[in-house]
Amino acid sequence: MPQIYPFTAIVGQERMKRALILNAVDPRIGGVLIRGERGTAKSTAARALSALLPKVNTVRDCRFGCDPDSPNFWCTECQERHSAGEDLPGKIRPTAFINLPVSATEDRVVGTLDIEKAIQKGERKFEPGVLAAANRGLLYIDEVNLLDDHVVDVLLDSAAMGMNIVEREGISFVHPARFILVGTMNPEEGDLRPQLLDRFALSVEIHGILDSRERVTIMERNIAFETDPQLFCKQWEEKEQDLSRQIDLARSLVSKVQHASRDLVIIASLTASLGVDGHRPDLVILKTARAQAALEGRTSINEMDIARAAELALPHRMKRSPFEKEIASMQELTDRIEQLSGGRATGEGEEELPDESSSGKSKAEKKI
Repeated sequence: MPQIYPFTAIVGQERMKRALILNAVDPRIGGVLIRGERGTAKSTAARALSALLPKVNTVRDCRFGCDPDSPNFWCTECQERHSAGEDLPGKIRPTAFINLPVSATEDRVVGTLDIEKAIQKGERKFEPGVLAAANRGLLYIDEVNLLDDHVVDVLLDSAAMGMNIVEREGISFVHPARFILVGTMNPEEGDLRPQLLDRFALSVEIHGILDSRERVTIMERNIAFETDPQLFCKQWEEKEQDLSRQIDLARSLVSKVQHASRDLVIIASLTASLGVDGHRPDLVILKTARAQAALEGRTSINEMDIARAAELALPHRMKRSPFEKEIASMQELTDRIEQLSGGRATGEGEEELPDESSSGKSKAEKKI
């Protein structure tokens, strides 16, 4: 098996790495779109992240990698096996990394039902697709902007629901489709339609590093990796294991992270004041803030968590003219959130923020 370049050895691109790690902590965030020029470690980071992810417990002999501890999300086959009285033992396996080709069709993605066999023999035969292979793993789409819009829509629908439902001629099959969705693209080759762009929870725009010392470090590390991949990976093994453990602990903690009413008002006021359409951004910011808190070992979110989440969730949803600069910089978001939390929230009715707040909101903790 070829060695994978270590995630922790990637130089710079901190925002991209943070967006990937937060999706690893909580895949329900809804994926990340990485936009950038060629040669900026987009695909390298996606592959490296998959190597960090903890192994998963799956139902033995299940084609869809169902979780034996989550019967509510079992596939149709596991449900039928359980109903027949069969024991469903678990099996530990590595987290899957699935690469979706640009030429993929809808049937290749969702899978197919054999209608002829169902009609003639009364048997339901389902051929799994990419979504089945990616369940509880990482689904990587390079050049997502070149993929057929309908296929992208199907992928994003499944990612949002966490289930893949295939129905043909009154016959249906269901299986879980919970995966970390990572899409990359070069904007020079065309952009996604706004409707599809909005469906990616987080978005990061990256550029080549201009600092000469960091560029030298990139060359040195790549040459060292190409010369002896095994030795290079061993040198970064400790840092890789530390980050992997941090992600694993955050995964177990994220469901316990609490938020106060004040946090919800801040998020709603922020998105309303920026004129962001729909309610998806509000939910994305909340989920991302909770993942950020869990990653830092906390059980409540604070204003900096909200700001850091908004930095990833809002830039691709902002309304701006072609010549207007991006207004969702970290400093501007932090200033706006401090303004909102300082007294009154702007917007219709100018609702005053509640007094209650979650723990850990002191300015001393506001560090990036």
